[in-house]
Amino acid sequence: MNIISKAAALASLAAMLCGGVAFAQEHHDNHQYVRHEEWKKGAHISHDDWNRGDRIDYRQYHLHAPPRGYEWREVDGNFVLAAVSTGVIASVIVASTVH
Repeated sequence: MNIISKAAALASLAAMLCGGVAFAQEHHDNHQYVRHEEWKKGAHISHDDWNRGDRIDYRQYHLHAPPRGYEWREVDGNFVLAAVSTGVIASVIVASTVH
C-alpha cells in the first residue's frame, strides 16, 4: 500500500470514528430539561410522559433502589420514580443536579 492510499484509509477511519462520537452526543441531547410543576409526590404522571421516558439504572445515577412495582425513568431531563401500574409518583429529581 502506498503512502497516499494509507493516508486516505486513515482519513476515512478517522471520519467514521468521529461520526460515531457525534451520534452519541446527539442522543444525549434528547434529554433536555423541561420543568413539570405538576409532577409531585402523590400525583400521577401521564401515560404519554411515562412512555416517552427511558428506564434508567438507578445505581448509575446513585439513586435509591425502587420499591417493588416502581421504576425510575428519565423524562424531559427529570428522574421520576413512579408506580408502573398506576403512575403514582413517589419522587422527582431534576436530572441536571445529579449528572
